[in-house]
Amino acid sequence: MDRWIGLIGIVVILGIAYVFSANRRAIRWYTVGWGFALQILFAFLVLYWEAGKNALERFSFAITGAISYADQGGSFIFGWLAGPMDALGQATGLPIHGYIFGFKVLPIIIFIAAFFTIMYYLGIMQKIVQGMAWVMRRLMKVSGAESLAVAANVFIGQTEAPILIAPYIPTMTRSEILTMMTGGMAHVSGAVLLAYVAMGIPAEYLITASVMAAPGAIMMAKILLPETETPVTMGEVKLKVEKTHTNVIDAAASGAGQGMTLVINIVAMLIAFIALIALLNGFLGWVGGLFGYPNFQLQTVFGWVLWPLAVVMGVPVKDAATVADLIGNKTVINEFFAYAKMSTVQAGMSEKARIIASFALCGFANFSSIGIQIGGIGGLAPTRKSDIAQLGFRALLGGSLASFMTATIAGLLAG
Repeated sequence: MDRWIGLIGIVVILGIAYVFSANRRAIRWYTVGWGFALQILFAFLVLYWEAGKNALERFSFAITGAISYADQGGSFIFGWLAGPMDALGQATGLPIHGYIFGFKVLPIIIFIAAFFTIMYYLGIMQKIVQGMAWVMRRLMKVSGAESLAVAANVFIGQTEAPILIAPYIPTMTRSEILTMMTGGMAHVSGAVLLAYVAMGIPAEYLITASVMAAPGAIMMAKILLPETETPVTMGEVKLKVEKTHTNVIDAAASGAGQGMTLVINIVAMLIAFIALIALLNGFLGWVGGLFGYPNFQLQTVFGWVLWPLAVVMGVPVKDAATVADLIGNKTVINEFFAYAKMSTVQAGMSEKARIIASFALCGFANFSSIGIQIGGIGGLAPTRKSDIAQLGFRALLGGSLASFMTATIAGLLAG
């Protein structure tokens, strides 16, 4: 019975999307059905089918290998600070994995940003993105522009993917814009994905979640704001990426620079938010102490409010409060903070809880992302900035629900 409780979760998640739909009568259940089917199909292929599991395992080994290459760059600059051994060759004994977080994890982001920029320069990523977009466009009957943006989000961030369809954004329908925004909220970029692997989150879960989130994001967006107009790119749209680099070396240097900017933002965010949460918890503990609850914290609130959601997603009851806390931290702060926290508590979680949490946290759906999208996408199409701002919270909801759906499906198949 515990295994199948996720079926209730699927109904609940779809029900939440339906309740918040802007036009329930206009929902195209054909699109919703194919979105759900594609998620089930991919999850089955890589989590249940033996050949698919083996292929994903090999790909995960490749991801681990990429991390070792990034380690060489980090070790050259930071020396023993980037590893689990100190200057005398002894284990550091540091928490999590024995290394200093900033010197080990963050250099990986710089390396992967450079790698993806090279892949785009060579035209390899464009072919992969177009292939994924073609499948979703043909099966789910969505426009070329929105399917391209969502497919690109599997590999790049929520402000980089829209650049690929920038010429079409001014003429996109509101439903298309929400789909594009939801796709950004439901995914993480390839650059930070490897950083989560370095934290101890299984690569196979993150890879599967990223691919499953593409049809899931479209499905949720088309429930929340169904298409009632005729998109300009309903037939097909060619992916055009302007080459701004003179050669591979230039592309690598540019990507490294972009990665460094991302690292600086992450460092600033982590320092500020961890300190602010500590401050808030101190205040809550003081207030709670007045009523006999000195250990009352923000995590306590998350555990209470999101506990029912975690349970219907399939999380074992004993782990539900922990997963609820992680989801709450991810929504209020971001997934980077949530994964960092998960790496410290996952040893005490059941395997099923770890799977569901890994999937549920895999997305940029948090409050700060609304501002990021307004600034980033709005800069590409100033005339649509008001629409983007109006759809911000709906995109946050859609991205969160898409991640919860992938997590619930993964939990069902995991047993």
